[in-house]
Amino acid sequence: MDLYDEQKEYWNRVAESKQFTTPFERNEFARYVRNADRILDVGCGYGRTLQELYLSGYTNLLGIDFSASMIARGKQLYPHLDLKTLDNQTIDLPDSSVQAVIMFAVLTCIVSNEEQLSLFREIRRVLKPSGILYINDFLLNHDERNLARYEEYAEKYGTYGVFELPEGAVLRHHDLAWVKTLTEGFEPLQLEQVTYTTMNGNHSNGYYYFGKNIKQENP
Repeated sequence: MDLYDEQKEYWNRVAESKQFTTPFERNEFARYVRNADRILDVGCGYGRTLQELYLSGYTNLLGIDFSASMIARGKQLYPHLDLKTLDNQTIDLPDSSVQAVIMFAVLTCIVSNEEQLSLFREIRRVLKPSGILYINDFLLNHDERNLARYEEYAEKYGTYGVFELPEGAVLRHHDLAWVKTLTEGFEPLQLEQVTYTTMNGNHSNGYYYFGKNIKQENP
């Protein structure tokens, strides 16, 4: 079993117990995205951010996640939401079909640089020109606990900032230089550094980012 399948198995196992915590910046989001815009939540988990959007008056919502158990939980909690299991690493949507993509604590679950870059190519493909990307995720920390685990797993995974949790998850914290590399296809609108509470109740450096897709219209 490769790491992708191992992580899918982990998230299926914990789907009923995890509560996600990174906050939705509602006022900032409303500056860029209209209520009727088609919004795709990549890595939607059990749909809690889409539910916030729904309660805020957004009406054209779709969530995808590779964990079938997370999607099942979301459908039970929020039967009015359109939640689908991502069966492979390609987003099953036409080119230029959504006005906004949101990603909440998704990159932290993807260890490989190439897998992250591949996901961003898919996101740019499905986003309309000038479509909005909104990311919430985690940055490198500098406390003794985190520095120790970054060092412990750097050689195993080939990337500084990756670490394992005893419960089975493999996660990654990022530096801002990598965030800027990932988002090179976007015009940056906002990048704010913040502190988040993690799903296990710890504090971590984090960020939220808004960018505009600079893909050109087809002639």
